[in-house]
Amino acid sequence: MASSLKDQVAVVGVGHTQYGRRLERSPFDVIAEAIQNALDDAGLRWEDLDGIASNSGSPGSADMDSVPTLLGLKVKGYWQTWSHGRYCGTALTWAALNINAGIVNYVALVHGSGGGRRDRRPQGDGGGGEAAREGGGGHAEAPEYGMTSPGAGTALATRRYFDRFGATSRQLANVAMTIRRHANLNPSALFRDRILSVEDHQTSRFICEPLHLFDYCLVTEGGTCVILTSAERAKNLKKPPVYLMGTQPIPAGRHEFIFGIPGMGIGQMENYEYRPTVDDHPVYRMAGVKHEDIDGLFTYDAFTPLIWFTLERFGFVGPGEAPAFVDDGNIALGGRLPMNTNGGLLSEVHKSGWNHQIEIVRQLRGEAGPRQIKDVEVIQWANAYGDSLIYRR
Repeated sequence: MASSLKDQVAVVGVGHTQYGRRLERSPFDVIAEAIQNALDDAGLRWEDLDGIASNSGSPGSADMDSVPTLLGLKVKGYWQTWSHGRYCGTALTWAALNINAGIVNYVALVHGSGGGRRDRRPQGDGGGGEAAREGGGGHAEAPEYGMTSPGAGTALATRRYFDRFGATSRQLANVAMTIRRHANLNPSALFRDRILSVEDHQTSRFICEPLHLFDYCLVTEGGTCVILTSAERAKNLKKPPVYLMGTQPIPAGRHEFIFGIPGMGIGQMENYEYRPTVDDHPVYRMAGVKHEDIDGLFTYDAFTPLIWFTLERFGFVGPGEAPAFVDDGNIALGGRLPMNTNGGLLSEVHKSGWNHQIEIVRQLRGEAGPRQIKDVEVIQWANAYGDSLIYRR
């Protein structure tokens, strides 16, 4: 690529607060603590920060233009997407581009939520502002048909997948159980002390058929921070740098359905058997790696079927092969491709994907303790939505 980000920027600090459901703390409070923890991790000072970026900014979460003011920072720039967890990679790429261009030196990528914000509106009440958008919204909401939550869009895609490939809800239980076992090894995970069985999954209530309670992610509060800088500056800091090797954005258009892979025939999509090509995933070209070089895979697991969709979208398995791949233990620690070793959004915490970035960094530093991936060198962040980042130690 003519202008590549490969190995030009690095993560040098990560930090988070205690996670919980009702912390009774403001979003700004938990962001401040998370930044301090990340600064300590990197060996930096508050005055070193000259950039702020995030994928959050709505009632109950901190608006980024207020963060520097309230925390006494003087930054050269801040970047903020619309509030969606799937824009985690987008925010990080923005920061990387601005660092590589020499506009800023150290960017704190932050996320914070608190004050029981999710209690303000029951799940499935009509989708709020998302459902009101003309065209149905990014989660494929269609209130006139009862599609009023992100889970409804995922349930639609899951039912389509079941019918096409003969997969079952019981196989989704294996996804939830594998990710929960990873959480059981993580002292920061909210569900670290709770074992999950197939029976637990199958007898739990439906939220939106065919998805059960344990097919859904957690709803949680807390703060996270990831600090990014240039590869040159990263050499002289406290912890070993974790380099960004490649990136690709989220695609959009009629060929996309946010909670399913191309070719599913949902909405305005065509109906065909999707098999990714080299041109579909430039992240591998930028990073200079192949599938066999990836030692671990992380994805935005807001719902269990997104694990399957990610594996197939990025070509780790063929169409309809993801359920059997998971059933064979391949995404578990010690398997061929460990996924979401922190317990993911399903069982660690929902911090809009930033808890995954923190775990990736700790894995590549060798700091993951009993959930450490053996001989790890390269880890990919990739989503059913089509975006991706690749990191190396």
